[in-house]
Amino acid sequence: MNRLHYNVSGLLNEQIKTQVKNALNNIEGVQNVNVDLGRSTIEVGCKDTISAEVIENSIEKVGCKIQA
Repeated sequence: MNRLHYNVSGLLNEQIKTQVKNALNNIEGVQNVNVDLGRSTIEVGCKDTISAEVIENSIEKVGCKIQA
């Protein structure tokens, strides 16, 4: 299992947190999602077959920006 960690901007409230979690959980192969509003981080546990690009696109579609 892969663990992907992202620092993001735009995690402003519980509503956005829920939207991010729902978007990521809808990806086949995602096994768990941790969203930390205080630290503005997202951690995704997923099968090795999922590309990071798919996960990143889902995060950005909600309106969050991944920090470099």
